[in-house]
Amino acid sequence: MKTSISYGKIGTTFQRTYAQPLSGIASIPESEFSGKPNIVLACSVGVEVFGNNFLPAYTDGDNRMLVATDTMKNFILREAAHFEGSTLEGLLYFLGQKFLETYPVMESLEMTGREFPFQAVRVPSEGGFVESEVLFNHVEQDVSTAVIRLEREDDGVKVVSHRCSRDGFRLLKVSGSSFAAFMRDDYTTLPDYEDRPLFVYMDLGWTHSSAETLLAQGAGYVPGEQISDVCKAVFHDLNSRSIQELIYVMGKRILERFPQLQSVSFDSENHTWDRVTVHPIEPKIRVYWEPKRAYGQLRLVLERE
Repeated sequence: MKTSISYGKIGTTFQRTYAQPLSGIASIPESEFSGKPNIVLACSVGVEVFGNNFLPAYTDGDNRMLVATDTMKNFILREAAHFEGSTLEGLLYFLGQKFLETYPVMESLEMTGREFPFQAVRVPSEGGFVESEVLFNHVEQDVSTAVIRLEREDDGVKVVSHRCSRDGFRLLKVSGSSFAAFMRDDYTTLPDYEDRPLFVYMDLGWTHSSAETLLAQGAGYVPGEQISDVCKAVFHDLNSRSIQELIYVMGKRILERFPQLQSVSFDSENHTWDRVTVHPIEPKIRVYWEPKRAYGQLRLVLERE
């Protein structure tokens, strides 16, 4: 009987204080982001282990070669204190490498991470308002995630595959989007919209051309904050004729700005609300409501040749 097995621990969420600051980031026209102090590096980390060394636990109930998932959780929490880098990707690589070094029974593994963002609270000081160095606010916004798969290579560890992403966009543009001149038949009830508010849910991912750029520090690193800012700048500037056009232009701009990236992908949904009322004198004043309905889904992958 052929088997394929894996197991691990998901959802180990922690706050690591005073990680190395992220600095030296290359500037781009669409973003003011140049780094962050990393006083709070908070994230949720998961590990999934692969290999047939654990098969006896499945077939015979023999746990002698099994690393308990509670042990994995403790390992992540303790080793996070020894991380000397400044990025989520670097943290996942550090923890994955430590796992493989510590437990020879593990043949390969996949590390996943999702940031849990905190922003410094602005507080009054003698010279005006400044960012607190001790008080932080958890913020609900689009967040960076990453997945890195590692396996043994000779005396070291190599990156087999990876995917970085920025998830949870909820973007509303009140004017400057249209959707018209699409195919019509007896099933079509949607009117043409020459100017509509566009409410988009979106997750986007990217891959690097090499493990070196994935794990780069300083100017070579691609921060999710800049990816986010590129998408928002494109959305602001572009008078899009469809969501398809919007995400295509976003993808092209990302690959132009970051030559170290190999591909970019989008998973988006149209959550635009229905128009109910227009003010009789001032047409800019409108009321929309959110009906219970299905949502249009749009996906795109752009990859360098």
